Amino acid sequence: MQQHLDGVRAALRHNFGYAWAVGIVMAVVTAVFAAVAELPILDPDAVVAGVPAYVRMPAIILAAIAVDIVPRVVWRARRDGGGFAARWREVVHERWPRQQWVFAVGGVAAWYLTYATFRNLKSMVPFVNGKTWDVELRHLDQVLWFGHDPAVVMHDLFGTSWAAYLFAGVYFVWIVLVPASIAFALVFARNHAVSSWYVTAVAFDWALGAALYFAVPSLGPVFTEAQRGQFADLPYTYNTSLVDTLWSDRTAVLNDVFGAHTLQTIAAFPSLHVGIMVTICLVVQYGGFARWMRVTAWVFLGLTILATIYLGWHYFVDVIAGAGVGSLTVWLAALATGNRVGLRPVLRSSQEPVTVADASSSSAR
Repeated sequence: MQQHLDGVRAALRHNFGYAWAVGIVMAVVTAVFAAVAELPILDPDAVVAGVPAYVRMPAIILAAIAVDIVPRVVWRARRDGGGFAARWREVVHERWPRQQWVFAVGGVAAWYLTYATFRNLKSMVPFVNGKTWDVELRHLDQVLWFGHDPAVVMHDLFGTSWAAYLFAGVYFVWIVLVPASIAFALVFARNHAVSSWYVTAVAFDWALGAALYFAVPSLGPVFTEAQRGQFADLPYTYNTSLVDTLWSDRTAVLNDVFGAHTLQTIAAFPSLHVGIMVTICLVVQYGGFARWMRVTAWVFLGLTILATIYLGWHYFVDVIAGAGVGSLTVWLAALATGNRVGLRPVLRSSQEPVTVADASSSSAR
């Protein structure tokens, strides 16, 4: 019995046990804040293009799995013959045995729990801690930038024409990148050690980011009256539309939290755009991915930092804090998933999900 329990603990530790634990804690905190402050709990993406989240999320997962399976089936059927059905069974048997299904579904469910609770907690910040720290954060920026506002310096350096479109594009790509990276880790990549490390680190990003939003509530330069005018000369882009939408959502929620039927998602400190990109860069680095992937990740991190400041989403100190969050969560997730030697992050050698049977037999040896 003890051997079996040890196996359960090891399997949870090496896969998504800590991500689930963080998600459950976040869910409890969300429920407590909702009850005490009399706030709603909403699906953060309840309806997109007329499709509810409980339909859309499984559809996205199944679509990613289909992309993993179908091209292989078609290629093998053309190469070897034998019929589509036979090749389908062959590929599914190879790529999607039961433990792979358990691993992928468990990982995406743990990630979505932390994401959904993160979005709700972020929306609750103004009702739990009404103070904002924008004045202080701007002052710190000016100290670090020798009396200047970083966004103004960026506008002078890059101009306010083509750069606005470039950085708006970077911001849009980031929004797509996070769920795409989760899908890559859980569906396409087959190094389960690095996949569990990454998904757990992102879960920790959501949790630590939410905690800091409550500790240091802020709006960001583009949303503050004192600095909003600094961005008036930027051309209309996707970013402009997003700023207007988020401000409209915030106003609606603050005026009628139950009637708004949406969440407010404005919070600056720390920058989780930067934090999660740092997480991606470090996991790609530790995971030994191809050189072009490592270089691409670090370059995109640099562009993300420039975009967050140029477009006014974040203060420079938010960027510093975000980088700290991303680095810390990678280290904590390494400890949590067994990707370590002592306290040093090192990718473990296992390529398969750790099962209860595996862990039990390992502890017996």
